[in-house]
Amino acid sequence: MQITEIYKSLQGESTHAGLACVFVRLTGCNLRCAWCDSEFSFYGGKKMTAAEVLSEVENLSPGGGLVEITGGEPMLQEREVVPLMQQLLDSGYKVLVETSGERLLARVPAAVIKIVDVKCPDSGEPDTFALDNLDALQAHDEIKFVLSGRADYEFARDFVRRHRLEERVHAVLFSPAFRKDASGARDSSHCLLDPEELAQWILADDVPARLSLQIHKLIWDPAAKGV
Repeated sequence: MQITEIYKSLQGESTHAGLACVFVRLTGCNLRCAWCDSEFSFYGGKKMTAAEVLSEVENLSPGGGLVEITGGEPMLQEREVVPLMQQLLDSGYKVLVETSGERLLARVPAAVIKIVDVKCPDSGEPDTFALDNLDALQAHDEIKFVLSGRADYEFARDFVRRHRLEERVHAVLFSPAFRKDASGARDSSHCLLDPEELAQWILADDVPARLSLQIHKLIWDPAAKGV
């Protein structure tokens, strides 16, 4: 498979935020979200076998731990990445996969925790979520909406209610988008949507969602890679 990078850091998002995690970032993505912060992974990378990836993960986190398969869009390499997920599980790792939800997820091993984006209107990639993936969700999975304004929030709020997402998954995440060129200050001033304003909307509408900040961008320079 084509791999952009493998590194160990703290998980910055989801309900696993703050935990040590090995990230396996696959190369390539078929979407072009307006706020994407990983465009460097669209091209390049190097070919690695599943055995080589597993060996590198084991060097970074011997004996188990948390591993996230991300991208780009990892499910573009479904044929290779699904067996890798199973090998990681069999080796004692807790495995997350972060995906846009545009690719079908039915073949992802049941023990893998899926963190699935639903693209909102201002992403530039609306209507790309495959609704069949709702049937592939399990109680330990998470659904994430990246929001850059009121229209995104209302779309996410209504999607959550229409599909009763809080009954399907462990967590529904509302995350303010960061500016693509964010650098320097390690605070929420880089958010396209003020977290305080988002918090007020969630409370006013009683939405069953968790406000989720990208804490790695508050710990390190938002432009830093490999963290």
